[in-house]
Amino acid sequence: MGPDVPLLNEYKQEFFWKRFPQTVLGGPRFKLGYCAPPYVYVNQAVLFLTPWLFGGIGTLLCQLQMLHELHAAVLSGMLMFGAAAAVQALALYAARRSGTVEILGALNIVVDEEEVEFTHCVSPETVRFIAPGKKFGLNVMLHTVLAGVLCGLGTWYVFLGRLTALYGSIGVSVVVFVLSWVTLCIAEYSLIINTATETATFQAQDTYEITPLTRPFYILIFITVDLAERLLLMFAVSAGVAVCNFFIPSTLGVVLFSISMGFLLSLDLSQVGAHCRGPRAAFGDHGFRRGVSPLPPSSFGWNLGCRELLLYLSLLLMAMAEAGLLHHFLGSAQSHSFLTGPQAPVSYLLLSLFCLCWALREIQGAYIFGGMFLNPLYPKGMSSVQTFKQRDRGLYIAAAIRRILLYLVSPFAMIAFLSMDKSLQLLNKVSVSVGFTRAFRVVGLLIDRLNQFLAKLKFTLTVLVTSWTEKKQRRQSAGTLLALNASLCPLLLAVVALSALLSAPLLPLFTLPIFLVGFPRPQRSWPGAVGTACPCLDSIFYQQMSGSLASALKTAFARGSLGSLSPGSHFLGRFQDRMVWIMILERGYGYCTVNIKGLELQETSCHTVEARRVDEVFEAAFECPERLNFSQGFNLHWGNALTPCAALAVQVYSDARNVLSGIIDSHDNLRKLQDDFLKALLWLLLRYCVQKHKGFLWRGEEGPGVGGRKSQSSQLAQTTCHQPPEAAMMDSNASSLRMRQDSSSLTSFGDWSDDDDLFGPQPPRRTVALVTSETQPCHTTLQAGASLPGSVEMDSLFENMALSALQPLQPLGLGIGMPAVDKGRNLEVFRETTSSPPYMNFSCPQSEIFNLPTVWRTAPLLPSRLLQLRPLFPEDWFRFILGRFGPAVQDEATEDMTKALKEDEALKELHAQVALSCLISLGAESAFTSPSYVYRLYCGDVPWTEGLDWLSSSKDLYQLALRAFRFSFKLLYDQASLGPMESAEELFSTLEEYERDWYIGLVTEKGWHDSVLQEKPFLFSLGQDLAMLLSAVKEQEQQQKRTIEIVCVTIQMYVLHLHYWLAYSQGTYTGRVLSLQEQLVQVGRLNGEGVRGQWANLSWELLYATNDDEERYSIQAHPFMLRNLTVQAADPPLGYPIYSSAPLHFPCL
Repeated sequence: MGPDVPLLNEYKQEFFWKRFPQTVLGGPRFKLGYCAPPYVYVNQAVLFLTPWLFGGIGTLLCQLQMLHELHAAVLSGMLMFGAAAAVQALALYAARRSGTVEILGALNIVVDEEEVEFTHCVSPETVRFIAPGKKFGLNVMLHTVLAGVLCGLGTWYVFLGRLTALYGSIGVSVVVFVLSWVTLCIAEYSLIINTATETATFQAQDTYEITPLTRPFYILIFITVDLAERLLLMFAVSAGVAVCNFFIPSTLGVVLFSISMGFLLSLDLSQVGAHCRGPRAAFGDHGFRRGVSPLPPSSFGWNLGCRELLLYLSLLLMAMAEAGLLHHFLGSAQSHSFLTGPQAPVSYLLLSLFCLCWALREIQGAYIFGGMFLNPLYPKGMSSVQTFKQRDRGLYIAAAIRRILLYLVSPFAMIAFLSMDKSLQLLNKVSVSVGFTRAFRVVGLLIDRLNQFLAKLKFTLTVLVTSWTEKKQRRQSAGTLLALNASLCPLLLAVVALSALLSAPLLPLFTLPIFLVGFPRPQRSWPGAVGTACPCLDSIFYQQMSGSLASALKTAFARGSLGSLSPGSHFLGRFQDRMVWIMILERGYGYCTVNIKGLELQETSCHTVEARRVDEVFEAAFECPERLNFSQGFNLHWGNALTPCAALAVQVYSDARNVLSGIIDSHDNLRKLQDDFLKALLWLLLRYCVQKHKGFLWRGEEGPGVGGRKSQSSQLAQTTCHQPPEAAMMDSNASSLRMRQDSSSLTSFGDWSDDDDLFGPQPPRRTVALVTSETQPCHTTLQAGASLPGSVEMDSLFENMALSALQPLQPLGLGIGMPAVDKGRNLEVFRETTSSPPYMNFSCPQSEIFNLPTVWRTAPLLPSRLLQLRPLFPEDWFRFILGRFGPAVQDEATEDMTKALKEDEALKELHAQVALSCLISLGAESAFTSPSYVYRLYCGDVPWTEGLDWLSSSKDLYQLALRAFRFSFKLLYDQASLGPMESAEELFSTLEEYERDWYIGLVTEKGWHDSVLQEKPFLFSLGQDLAMLLSAVKEQEQQQKRTIEIVCVTIQMYVLHLHYWLAYSQGTYTGRVLSLQEQLVQVGRLNGEGVRGQWANLSWELLYATNDDEERYSIQAHPFMLRNLTVQAADPPLGYPIYSSAPLHFPCL
């Protein structure tokens, strides 16, 4: 998009110019956008001027000396109270009349937005349009009384005689009088008649009708200040500490009490309540339970336990003892000269400690001196985590020294300085008592406002400079705006200073160099609970890394690597394609509370531009050579909103994707796939028997899937579900198979009717897996979101249906191409095989352990087919794995027993029959020749075969067969990349590794989700990239819709189906491997005031101007301000982070 995209589209411009005058005037709607009777405007004008009329009556009677000023003000207030009550009663009456009319069905219908059909000047429609009324009865009473009070005080405040005496000019007095009453009329109209939408909107809905009180509140503040005169210069109420200090007679008691209260208030007292609720009610339950890598509960500082209480109590006793002793022995010895007293050395010590702690903190980050120069001591160009840690060891020691000085030495030095101050002798005076307890707060306030001013000034310069230097940001009005800002530079500085003084965001209108003071709001900028997000399948990666990232942040905060921390600070982390947004919610002595957000992985064009700039900024800081000259050591990205700070070692998944061309389409590899499948299946069958013998039943209801056992978070989320991570997927596949088989029957055509609209509005379509999962209460709706990168889904006439869930292509007609099975009787061919199988006569007693369920031996297949495939059975491999599994189930393993087990022909024939039956049921009795067929089997989309009904009816066997095929494909992938297996021992250990350390499946499966949260070491998936063929297929589909007449619905569906399966068989296949590793996540500090300013503009645009255009100027990519990423990180519904953690609390000692 170019720089001159409209700030507001035409429709929004018309809407804005209807809303803005209403906001300025406090509620009257004099521009409706459609024709309305004149009495609508006249009624609003009369109601708007009513307060002025009543105030004028009181003013006139006072000027004629008929009433005293106070009595005139009371009269105006009473008149306004009566008028307000009448308006509220009329609004209530109109609402009741409207309700009656609506029941009778005679209510005028709303034709267009805000368009009302008026009948007469006092009709219910007219009254409801002008004065909608209040939602709560309490607000009716409160607002009515407040309207009378405001009118009375306003009348008293702007008497003409008072204004003339104040200004000494009748002309000036009249102007002030008129403007004052216009202001009062605006406030009264907003309070009683109709509330305008405010530009400083904080949240989308005003549930408790707070907005009508804002304008009267501002007016009452001015009137109250005038009434109070100089009283507001004194604090009306001092803090409890100051009051107690006044009543404590002993100065030593004052010192001890102040020290103890200050120390207690600096701690995180919220942990006391959590500790009382139980040991799991603190950090672990609401923070790290959603992630997976919490530190052990015994780790110091994470919860308020006995050790923490002992440390805090020791520090408190030491501080009180120090303060008491120094004050008692040296407090009275303080001389009149500060330089010669005992307090002077301590002051020099404090200055030295401050400089030393600042220097030790500066060298912990990648940049020094406010991010202007590279830190020569920080490790650079380190790709290995271990090498980075070794090079960072010196800075770690410096950080430990800083922590000792900051958390132990500095507090006691400050206590020593204060305890010897002579002002403590005068604490029985109120002014000294209040001043002593507030002095440091004032200093802290001034420092905070100064930091805000500097940050806002940097943000202002960034917006001004980049509006001209960045060609893609240079609008036609850029020169004019720059000239105005230059000519009004003092006014611009005043706006920046005022916003810093009020701690309000500096709002750049539409992110242009037009700066306004935003509405004061909390540092977090958004109402509601922390942790709101727009989750999708990609969210699990952020959820997995949140625990390890919080642990790394704990160390970084303690070391000072991320600079000075304060509530409202923002940080951005980058690793591969992941963006992590970190916000400080709370900061105290030795603790910190943060919120971690994850931004989308599927990068848009704007996201890509800003992500590339983020990578460039981090590369300049962390990947530059060790030795630099002065010009290379300067931060070329100093004006950017992001300043790199540190690299943190975090346990994350590294994502690697490879194109499988030459592997999956190689005939040599595909021929070997059949042999590997049988070997993997036999290994899984014997392992199943071993687990069953040891009591670890691997059943469809309670055993582990491909990914192993469930994670803790999965168990907490599914307390009533006993299915393994893959069991639900298998059930879905089985249901899908049955659905496809039943769909070939003629009875399915009974669902069609002549009234169906083929091209009319269609309801949202769902995949087969989603349809079947709705019947399973344990199955979560993870597949409803956007797919992970690399997953295979495409939109078509069958929207939201993955190709793996499509029905296999079948010829038209009466089920032609599929065996016709008479449901009323069984064929002779199947009657023999489906009868009860004979009892197995094993030659070895231990063979009974490896016996398989009876139903697994009832495949409806001809014995001749099994006999024909008998040479494919790997006897040597079967004896080898039997020799490995045999000792595991024997109490006393001997060579004779193992040999007898291997020579048991009945056991061998049993496993050969089951394995070959599964091979035939999967349609793999001949060598695999088609990559598309391999992919379908990997996805569990098994085409119909004779034995598929039998296989799908046995859930355990079906799962084992599918897992075996996926294992065999992973073997194919590894052998094509690393070389063939050299021995049976190597193959056995590889299969054990797959079972123990790998999840092999699809990215859309629930098992994949659970394995990521469980932190499975490795994950593998097979995908298909159809991007090259998608456009051609859709174009062919649209052309077919235009040309084919509705002759037969079935023909059209199958023809479209054919196009998709053609694309399905021609796509590019990809392999995706996730490996859990300790990687360096690069973290940088964002300009917090720039973030707050952009969020304030976002709130104004969406909630006031309703500018939700996806291509609007204010969300276009900005490489310096990171505008698109900042919008994403806002809380929903204005932003759309895909993950947001609960408040994470951790220590920083």
